[in-house]
Amino acid sequence: MEKRKKLPPFKILSTTAILGYGFPESSFKKGLSKKPDLIAADAGSTDPGPYYLGSGKSFTNRTAVKRDLRLMIKAGVEKNIPVIIGSAGGSGARPHLEWCLDIVRDIAREENLHFKLGIAEADIKKETVLTALKNGQISSLPFVPPLTQAVVEESENIVAQMGIEPFIKLLEAGAQVIVAGRSYDPAVFAALPIWRGYDPGLALHLGKILECAAIAATPGSGSDCAFGTLTEDSFILEALSPERKFTPESAAAHTLYEKSDPYHLPGPGGSIDLTGCKFEDLGQGRVRVSGSRFIPSDGYWLKLEAVRLAGYRSISVAGVRDQIMIDKIDDILKAVEVRVRDILGKDSEGSQIYFHVYGKNGVMGELEPVKKTRSHELGIVIEVVAPAQAEADAVLALARSVLLHYGYEGRIATAGNLAFPFSPSDVAMGKVYEFSIYHLMEVSDPAFFPVRIEQV
Repeated sequence: MEKRKKLPPFKILSTTAILGYGFPESSFKKGLSKKPDLIAADAGSTDPGPYYLGSGKSFTNRTAVKRDLRLMIKAGVEKNIPVIIGSAGGSGARPHLEWCLDIVRDIAREENLHFKLGIAEADIKKETVLTALKNGQISSLPFVPPLTQAVVEESENIVAQMGIEPFIKLLEAGAQVIVAGRSYDPAVFAALPIWRGYDPGLALHLGKILECAAIAATPGSGSDCAFGTLTEDSFILEALSPERKFTPESAAAHTLYEKSDPYHLPGPGGSIDLTGCKFEDLGQGRVRVSGSRFIPSDGYWLKLEAVRLAGYRSISVAGVRDQIMIDKIDDILKAVEVRVRDILGKDSEGSQIYFHVYGKNGVMGELEPVKKTRSHELGIVIEVVAPAQAEADAVLALARSVLLHYGYEGRIATAGNLAFPFSPSDVAMGKVYEFSIYHLMEVSDPAFFPVRIEQV
């Protein structure tokens, strides 16, 4: 029987935590000197909230994204190293994907580069989701209400987090640069080595850490590169800047990042089992990780994401430095809302009024464990969300003026209670979105996402 050929080390250069966050050229060049087999970056997240998916806009800046991509693509094409980008444009729907592709084409023209560009779309038609819902192929994530037909109909820009299969399809077609829509973060890094025969558990675990680049090092940074070397039985992590290093603690901590279960990390088609995982300090800022296993799930499930319009927002920012008012702030704000509702009557029924009080509990709200306000000043963000922008503007204007001149017991200065850092004081923020679909959908073909090759 012919002995299987041992796989050589597979080396991955992860440039930055999110495309557009930047990275030092010195770190990038050091990574290139190690002759990587792949240059990759995750470009997206739901962390900035639902607005960007709904609006079709990127939460990263075009100039910054173009700078990062220029370095990556130029090096990749010239050195014949595959370049893979996932969750293009931040949220990975068609408008975000096209935005990122325009940047790639600009770079190719400006640098006179020629390559096969692989494109994978993550958009899911409403009809597809409704059929899956009817067939019992939609499952709710924890703390997410069951999906309904009405919610699907109201939703915009439905995407699914693709796994490794669409990437492998494009690699098989000869793609040298791949730009994909919404993607499971580790898939961007794991697809190529898995296609070449490396262990999927190790490859996906390595991808889970590399998708945030040097955030997983210590001190962590989202604007620096990281390097991973995958072998048949383990992988090695190392930073590329003298300012930081990997430790067993930093690697293990980032493995748990954004996960509720410390031993099982679910994703498309299965989960990474970490019950036998080990983190070993190799010295010189390097860590070896072993024991990660991939456990296929019963059926292939993809995470769906979508948003719906929740209204229109207006805000005003103000400061308070009167200790008497600070001591009574909760009662004052409640009274202000009552007065606004009383004055506007039915004209305010569709609006929601929020007071975000920074210096008291502006970050954690009712969950704030420190109940006594210790600040000598407070920052107050008055927020109104209403069905129409005009209504939001009107309710905000009244709430701001009532609070400005509200007479509370013990007040000394009558000229006004608030200090405004900006003029105009009121800002119309436009559309407000909320996540409407955050569910799992079972599919029979993991590679059903539309893919194509474009000669650039």
